[in-house]
Amino acid sequence: MTEDARFEDGREAPVNLGALDTEDLAVISALAQDAVFPASEMRWQRREGRFAVLLNRVRWEDSGQGRHAPERVQSLLVAETVRGVASQGVPKGDADVILSLLSVTFEPTDAPSGHLIFTLAGDGAIRVEVEALDVSLKDVTRPYLAPSGKMPRHQD
Repeated sequence: MTEDARFEDGREAPVNLGALDTEDLAVISALAQDAVFPASEMRWQRREGRFAVLLNRVRWEDSGQGRHAPERVQSLLVAETVRGVASQGVPKGDADVILSLLSVTFEPTDAPSGHLIFTLAGDGAIRVEVEALDVSLKDVTRPYLAPSGKMPRHQD
């Protein structure tokens, strides 16, 4: 006799997600919320049509948060089919400045083209012009204890 899988039988695994529509992008955005990264960890690979950021993201999906201190993990957030990148409120020339990601959204222009908007804390933003929505989020290291020992909190 076979049984259906139970939620309790699940295991934690590295995140490896893709988004080809706004609903999927909302999941990636939620998982990347409050990620921090130095400006030096952003790359626009013009020839490949790719924009990538190496994030230190909060493990919001961690089901063991009650058993141990909050964790972060390094993850690659990658946008494909990129035509151009622009920023506002992001200090130029200071690769050591630490940025904090609040959300990633998509604003369509001439479907399927549009702009990915990376909203940053402190009124900064990065606009990535894409031919089509194609974003991925992939954990690339093991989780580590968050240096602050706390989960970020947001006022309602």
